Amino acid sequence: MARRPGGNTPHGDGGRRARPGRIGSDAATSAHRPKAEADPALPETDPSLVRMGEFGRAHGLNGEVRLKSYTGDPQAIAGYGALIGADGRRVELTDVRQAGGSAPDLLVVRVKGVADRTGAEALNRLALYLPRERLGNVADEDEFFTADLVGLSVVDTGGAVLGTVADVPNYGGGDLLEIKPALGGATALLPFTKAFVPELDIPNGRIVVDPPEDLFAPAGPRPPDEPV
Repeated sequence: MARRPGGNTPHGDGGRRARPGRIGSDAATSAHRPKAEADPALPETDPSLVRMGEFGRAHGLNGEVRLKSYTGDPQAIAGYGALIGADGRRVELTDVRQAGGSAPDLLVVRVKGVADRTGAEALNRLALYLPRERLGNVADEDEFFTADLVGLSVVDTGGAVLGTVADVPNYGGGDLLEIKPALGGATALLPFTKAFVPELDIPNGRIVVDPPEDLFAPAGPRPPDEPV
């Protein structure tokens, strides 16, 4: 669950949040809900589907594969039962653990029916979805699904287009918007707070931000350590 707190810092109580689905105690019971049947005709842009994660490269030789999870509790992605691949296949996660030394949303998983590296490599870059109806309604007007934010246009308070939302990561210190600049170049991270993101206009496909002047400035050289 990616949350947009209130106040002037990346951390605070209340505010808006983006989530791919219910997590925590509800995730444990959601696995017992009816499973959705995969439909090969389902496009990746189907609004009835919520993006839950995406496979990365194979891990080892025995069928394990890396997975970036978009659930607030990353490992809760395994609690929703069968997921739907972007190609329509049915995907069941049978074992999930955090990838050592990595961001908390990067996992190593096993997939039912995949037992070797070749099968794991075939999953690379495959996005996983879940029918929106199986996630329930968002809790309040300040809560959103992550999938509803990714791809939105980002404009400043003057209306100038800055770029698009590429991701909504959380590295343990609060939720962030990863913004891909309209003019090209490296993405930039902006705290997902009301101070930096005063307006979300999802129906019209845009997010209004009040960014620092150096949002897309390249990181400068690290200053030398001071003598002890």
